[in-house]
Amino acid sequence: MCAHGGQAKPTMPVPRVRAMGLPVTVQPPPYVIAGCLNPPPPGGVGPCITGVWVLAALRVRAMGMPVLLQDSQGICMPPGTPLTVVLTQMRVKGM
Repeated sequence: MCAHGGQAKPTMPVPRVRAMGLPVTVQPPPYVIAGCLNPPPPGGVGPCITGVWVLAALRVRAMGMPVLLQDSQGICMPPGTPLTVVLTQMRVKGM
């Protein structure tokens, strides 16, 4: 989720690798954010449109790309506010 309540969804999950039956997500592709309530200028900088991940798994990869973990860190664009992981699977753990 973005800091303003918008829902972030992956643009390219990796369907070949699954955890609890769902595809894993990886760092490079951006997330699309819908429902952000940040007001447009002049009241604010505008709604969050995409989210990019700046910190992902160091040792776990899928298709050669770092996998996103519960403690991964991301930012929303354009305002630069944090992107928060709200829901993850809990059976597989990575570093």
